Amino acid sequence: MDIAASAHAAALWAGLHIFLLLVLSVLVTRQRRKHHVSLGDGGVPALEQAIRAFGNASEYVPPALIGLAILALAGAPPLLIHPIGLVLFVGRVMHAVGISRSGGATLPRALGTLATWIAYVAVGAALLFYAIP
Repeated sequence: MDIAASAHAAALWAGLHIFLLLVLSVLVTRQRRKHHVSLGDGGVPALEQAIRAFGNASEYVPPALIGLAILALAGAPPLLIHPIGLVLFVGRVMHAVGISRSGGATLPRALGTLATWIAYVAVGAALLFYAIP
């Protein structure tokens, strides 16, 4: 197996997720400036939503990216890494959009959560498969 190709696949998804986290961070900063809140959420719902969109992505993205990196090192093919990375990325974007629009339940938020969980199951199962020599 071409580990370099697998590493390139994992690098693509790591890079895209890093930019997603950057965008979410900028949205928090914009809300902080708009509402003159330097710490916490100041009781501002839009700021609380932006903080949670960033925080939630910060909680879910790193373990999945670590999983993709380990899959690449284990020689998993790019055709396995790309779908998992795509499902995770789409899920994280959908979740961020959903939580940014409303603090309550929204369809994008629910679908984003589901997609994230699907990516987690896929990367976990693939890691277990590649763990057995």
